[in-house]
Amino acid sequence: MQIWVNGALRPAGEAQVSVFDHGLTVGDGVFETAKAVSGRAFALTRHLDRLARSARGLGLPEPDLDEVRAACDAVLDANPMELGRLRITFTGGLSPLGSDRGDESATLVVALGEAQRPAESAAVITVPWVRNERGALSGLKTTSYGENVVALAKAHEQDASEALFANTAGRLCEGTGTNVFVVVDGELHTPPLASGCLAGITRALTVEWTGARETDLPMEVLRTADEVFLTSSLRDVQAVHRVDDRDLTSAPGPVTAKALRMFQERAADDIDP
Repeated sequence: MQIWVNGALRPAGEAQVSVFDHGLTVGDGVFETAKAVSGRAFALTRHLDRLARSARGLGLPEPDLDEVRAACDAVLDANPMELGRLRITFTGGLSPLGSDRGDESATLVVALGEAQRPAESAAVITVPWVRNERGALSGLKTTSYGENVVALAKAHEQDASEALFANTAGRLCEGTGTNVFVVVDGELHTPPLASGCLAGITRALTVEWTGARETDLPMEVLRTADEVFLTSSLRDVQAVHRVDDRDLTSAPGPVTAKALRMFQERAADDIDP
């Protein structure tokens, strides 16, 4: 496996960053995960644009997107596989211990790992912890992922593959690595970005291609919605067959099935929509 680290491809055993990298010591970094299909990254331009937005929001220097794209191409060419998870990580680089940033250049790492095709449907749980829609990192895809690690472990304890959060106002927000959609009275809804959810790439495409409405939703909608599904770069559109102890026995329902079919067809037509 060849991994890009700060300007060059390196064998996995030699791909290293300093223990003083700010992304490691305090989570001062941003990242993107893109689906790679037969050596090509899906929606890479959207992912790079979001990487730059997240970097600006965190106060990191602007990443050179031409360099990042070249690094992605090099990693994809060096590691051929049918379906992969392409991970782009951009951090504050070498810094003193503590929260202050140093004067060194940012760190760029691009890695690729094999991915499995998602199951047709998923079980999810709701968790008691909340997203802070007014926090400094709201809507940014940063490497400060501890909350997600804890919530996802809780989901696995309950034989689920995702955990869903409310925000501080008790409104439906997002999952640890997904956006969530619900069908109510035949209409498709997803929480607005003002809820504090990440501006997911697959979420945005699903909204564009299906006409889903961005709606401020109570968390309780998960108890009554006709259908629920998740979106993410590696799940695409994935039906939910259980929320906590509520079974949705017809998953995927007709609206979910249509959204998945539409997403697959449009994605097949354009690798970089």
